[in-house]
Amino acid sequence: MKTLTLAFVMLAAIPAVAQTVPMTPLCPADAQPIPTELASWPNKKPLIAATTSASLGAARAIPGVAVNLTLADTPAVTYPVRPAHPGGSVSHGGLIAFTIDRPGTYRVAIGSGAWLDLLKGSTSLESVGHGHGPNCSGIRKMVDFTLQPGDYVLQIAGNGTANLPLLITKLP
Repeated sequence: MKTLTLAFVMLAAIPAVAQTVPMTPLCPADAQPIPTELASWPNKKPLIAATTSASLGAARAIPGVAVNLTLADTPAVTYPVRPAHPGGSVSHGGLIAFTIDRPGTYRVAIGSGAWLDLLKGSTSLESVGHGHGPNCSGIRKMVDFTLQPGDYVLQIAGNGTANLPLLITKLP
């Protein structure tokens, strides 16, 4: 009986010992710096995504300014164009509008694997590049588009949470 009691006492102590072991940081202190075009990523401003085209006026992003986007439950979103990958009923999505002043290649960087559709009017635009963000940046996905001056709508679909870090930026 003493052996059994001693075994339980030792097992109970293991979690306490494990809690005192320092955690190894996921990213080293000398991690590669974020490129200049993504410099605003760490300083995100809050923005609530629109759920309909009519509510886009309050959901405007500014290229070069990172946002922490609050998304809606997918069933609450009315997309102007059906997303190529709409996500399920338990996912999150939304819409944001933005204006481009100078032609060029623009990057949409996000902190998840959500699906992105970029619209000019009712036309979904083809991307010209895809990639992952720099290690340790928190940027999981980057999608590039060649854009001309004008107004655009970004549809976000299939996100796993109601929050999405996002940045639209012009590439050099």
